[in-house]
Amino acid sequence: MNSQRQPPVYRSRLLQPASERKPETHPLTWRLRDDGRVVDLRDYQSKDGYRSVRQVLNEHDPRAVIAAMKEANVRGRGGAGFSAGLKWSLTMQGGDMPRGYIVCNADEMEPGTFKDRLLMEQQPHLLIEGMILAAFANNARYGYIFLRGEYVESARVLTQAISEAREAGWLGPDIAGSGFDFDIAVHTGAGRYICGEETALLNSLEGKRANPRAKPPFPGQSGAWGKPTVVNNVETLCNAPAVMLHGADWYQELSGDRTDDGGTKLYGASGLVNRPGLWELPIGVTGREILDRAGGLRHDRRLKAWLPGGASTGFLLPEHLDLPLDFDTVGKEGSRLGTGLITVVTEDQSMVSLMRNLEEFFARESCGWCTPCRDGLPWTVKLLLALERGEGEAGDVELLDKLAADCGPGLTFCAHAPGAAMPLQAALRHFRHEFEQGVHYPKGKAHADPIPVGEV
Repeated sequence: MNSQRQPPVYRSRLLQPASERKPETHPLTWRLRDDGRVVDLRDYQSKDGYRSVRQVLNEHDPRAVIAAMKEANVRGRGGAGFSAGLKWSLTMQGGDMPRGYIVCNADEMEPGTFKDRLLMEQQPHLLIEGMILAAFANNARYGYIFLRGEYVESARVLTQAISEAREAGWLGPDIAGSGFDFDIAVHTGAGRYICGEETALLNSLEGKRANPRAKPPFPGQSGAWGKPTVVNNVETLCNAPAVMLHGADWYQELSGDRTDDGGTKLYGASGLVNRPGLWELPIGVTGREILDRAGGLRHDRRLKAWLPGGASTGFLLPEHLDLPLDFDTVGKEGSRLGTGLITVVTEDQSMVSLMRNLEEFFARESCGWCTPCRDGLPWTVKLLLALERGEGEAGDVELLDKLAADCGPGLTFCAHAPGAAMPLQAALRHFRHEFEQGVHYPKGKAHADPIPVGEV
């Protein structure tokens, strides 16, 4: 028996067997193994791996790559949904412009989110290939994978894959005989949620405190070390190889007539569901389909609300389950698609306790750079704790409204505080009676009647 200790294996939570995943319908996951082990270089190359790099670097110019990404309408899968092709087109490129950087945002710290980990730990070469294409399109000669520090296994797998790619000539000088040079390094972060904001990430990468930067200038003009820099999420970059190999029209058709957004998406479900995990599905599927795939709620619980894509998105209600989960539709309902991983809330869960837990996380992870976030979030936690204990005072719920509004978009340096405010605002809108019930009224004063759901 081999006594050498084997590396740990991250057991996949992708709940689709290989027989259901086809190259023509599942560009992100069709190569993944059912046993959850890493798709190594040999296996990856046998399944069209790096074919798009060889084709693009020798047959296309950077403008054609950007045009294809724009036409395919690849929107950022990190939460914001900004067009990847448009972001690439805004970077200073070509001629005597300085060569910049490609930075992969792999700081996956959004509560309820675990999709990028799957890609990095089981199919690292797809990310590397996507970064090469992004670098070619944006005149970059070096890339960084900014990785959440707790993802130790991801760091090991990515480092090994980069070494394999470099040895095979897919990284380094003169890739595929094209004359294009590009290399990648893995940079592990210090475990701060704020590093998911792209400019705070760049400050951390440079060895500075992870505070967000004022914009403009935007990273595309002045990013890492003052050079043009493109920052994209893991899943976003992993879409590039398939787009370049099969074309923008093919990519658009993957979502069918569900939405104008192109491609597929890694959707997931967590919380009190029977089968938490991930599925690669056409973008624009409904929340009901995802919950059905998750086997419904445990012990026949009733659904009270759900977060469509992580803790910084607004709560939706059961009546929203049949809406297509795309960026624009969810946005019209006062929430965000975010990362596309649903978190369910059941009828027996307290919304006040849930919000106190979420706001404690956001308050702890604030970098303290601006007043509404630094002071407003701890104040929010203090009020929620009092309401949770039934010790709230008259006016506390209205004060929560005010604090959430003060943390809104455009009032802070980055999206951290607005992200913290969005679920709170939705919870107050839909379940205000639960917060009101935490107010303690002295003797002689009438207790306010709870506000029924639907009459807010």
